[in-house]
Amino acid sequence: MRRLFPVTYETAAQASTEAPGAEVTEVTEREWELGELARTYAYPEVREPWLRANMVSTLDGAAHHDGRSQPISSATDMRIFGVLRGLADVVVVGAQTVRQEGYRPARAREAFAGLREAAGQAPAPAIAVVTAALDLDFSLPLFTSPLVPTLVLTGAAAAPDRIAAAERAGARVVIAGDGAGVDPARAVRALGELGHTRLLTEGGPRLLGQWIAAGVLDELCLTLAPMLAAGDAQRIAGGPSMPVPQRFELASLLEEAGFLYCRYRRS
Repeated sequence: MRRLFPVTYETAAQASTEAPGAEVTEVTEREWELGELARTYAYPEVREPWLRANMVSTLDGAAHHDGRSQPISSATDMRIFGVLRGLADVVVVGAQTVRQEGYRPARAREAFAGLREAAGQAPAPAIAVVTAALDLDFSLPLFTSPLVPTLVLTGAAAAPDRIAAAERAGARVVIAGDGAGVDPARAVRALGELGHTRLLTEGGPRLLGQWIAAGVLDELCLTLAPMLAAGDAQRIAGGPSMPVPQRFELASLLEEAGFLYCRYRRS
């Protein structure tokens, strides 16, 4: 497990005094380079689709404030957000999150151009929107002018007129369920069949809860913000509970200004 702690040397020394023998692999005061972050968050070398989630939470479990994640985020959180997108084949997101967060197409980033080309990836990840009703504004740039065509994941019972509207806008509709909704395991397989094995989901909470309940989530990248929000905001995952809590193991941990950037993998 790799630990990076960008804290002052004085703080690191205090921590060492308070916890004799505690291991600190690296202490640094500089900004993490994109290459370092790319290596830390690299996908495992597997042939099957690997589904990673990226979420942010306050200390008291709120996944957003006033309906948006930005107020509980940070500059470094957004930097890691960009790295995770730079490594992914496709970003899977729920329709509600697309509407609330004002999603736009993923952009090509020069810093990742060589890495993506070497991996046989498109210049930018595709956005895949999970929706049963296709209640989306298909005139938005997400559908009309992406660098890579946007995918719409839906069920076989979706309204034909809405499917036609998505296709007219330039989106590629992928059927991943027998009813109106999307089956998570089938969605993962369908994306894999399209050549997308490095999967990233950015939620929202209801969608992530469905991935977890279906047992298809392989990794969770969680930013823990040093904030308290109270209120009735959702947790990072909602919906049906697991019969038995699923155990994940810590793969890496970064800290900056009280924010913890945790990466957990399925045990």
